[in-house]
Amino acid sequence: MIIRTCGQIAQMVGAGLTDAGNPSGEDFTETVVKGVCFDTRKIQPGNLFVPLIGQRDGHDYVLEALAQGAAAALWQIGRPKPEEGLPLIEVEDTLEALQKLAHAYRSELPVRIVGITGSNGKTTTKDLLASLLGTTYNVHKTAGNLNNHIGLPMTLLEMDERTEMAVLEMGMSGRGEIELLSRIAEPEAAIVTNIGESHLLQLGSREEIARAKTEILSGLKPDGFFVYNGDEPLIERLMPEMPQPSSMLRYRFGASDSNDIYPVGVMQDGDGTHFQTNLPGARSLFVPLLGLHNVVNALAAIAVAKFMGVSDDEIEQGLKVVELTSMRIEPVKLKSGVLVLNDAYNASPTSMQAGLALLTDLKGYSRKFAILGDMLELGSREEEFHREIGRALEPETVDGVFTYGRLARYVAEEAAKRLGEDKVQAFDDKAELIRKLRGLLKEGDAVFVKGSRGMRLEEVVAALKSEDEAV
Repeated sequence: MIIRTCGQIAQMVGAGLTDAGNPSGEDFTETVVKGVCFDTRKIQPGNLFVPLIGQRDGHDYVLEALAQGAAAALWQIGRPKPEEGLPLIEVEDTLEALQKLAHAYRSELPVRIVGITGSNGKTTTKDLLASLLGTTYNVHKTAGNLNNHIGLPMTLLEMDERTEMAVLEMGMSGRGEIELLSRIAEPEAAIVTNIGESHLLQLGSREEIARAKTEILSGLKPDGFFVYNGDEPLIERLMPEMPQPSSMLRYRFGASDSNDIYPVGVMQDGDGTHFQTNLPGARSLFVPLLGLHNVVNALAAIAVAKFMGVSDDEIEQGLKVVELTSMRIEPVKLKSGVLVLNDAYNASPTSMQAGLALLTDLKGYSRKFAILGDMLELGSREEEFHREIGRALEPETVDGVFTYGRLARYVAEEAAKRLGEDKVQAFDDKAELIRKLRGLLKEGDAVFVKGSRGMRLEEVVAALKSEDEAV
């Protein structure tokens, strides 16, 4: 984490150091700050407290932060200062100051940074790449999905000064957000995993989503390495619109053989997927993930790892031991002999189709069921997208479909036409859905669970696990 004096922090954010009427007249310039926090519930001794302004005004909690051990705080000019003494670093805007501090800290370190964005797969790709780089370097990565205008600066400020590589996830909901994150982080390599339908509600078209994602090029260092999904023509078509280094190296990954790196000989079992790449001298690789889309994610990670100097032996080992952020097609093997594929973190039409393709390809299970929830933030085409999922379901590969939510009923309506009404049920009550599954599932079944974050379908998985453990 960042360790600097208050005087150094003030210089890094271009601000003045003052105190809030401390009667002792103590000079706070040499007060040491250890780490940054904006939530008083998580304050650690020595932290710099950053009072952000949102639904609540963080300035109202500065005295509480001090009482819990904060060493100093940022303070937005124009706000009435607290009466009690507190070392304050006065800034025009506390959020912008947090971002400036993160950029300045990043600039002081010799760390090499990789930025990752995309509609789907960015968290999995982040975890894969961090595992590959971790075989060779001291690596720091985005925790969970702290990938926005607050989370990314906090991730940078949490880096140890010995960090050699940082893998940063970059998320967005509108134009300009990825550009900001890229300029803060200044990545040496950047990955765009794909362009999907998430954020259609905010941006209106896949073209605008592609423009938003390729903003990652804005902060890419000279001679930077840009790795992008070559199966998505929008990326290459819209790339010239974005500011980018003239000497940037481009590299395409994807499922088709038109890419610079693509998979061959893909086979999956209950524990993961075996594959090779098209590269000369390629060896057989194993990743403990299911689905062709996750092999494609692994290709992006392999490309950047090679660029950063990771050997083939280390890449092979790094893939085997990858630790994933939870609820990304997480296999849960119940004692009852049921396999639950927990992909409940989020959903879009692209990721939903990829997950159902995985369920189709899964071998060795007597019955297969899909538990599907609403896909949110799809704008005016939300009904159409849900109906397309239902029409894609095949009776030869899915034995039952259960939906949860208002929009998912459109999936059920179309799926019933394909599978028969007796194999499809729509629920508005999650508890009722869980009761149905408990009475239905038996040894040898496989269940795929997916929906948008707001549907909280991980509660279905947790309920099945709880009952299983109680038996």
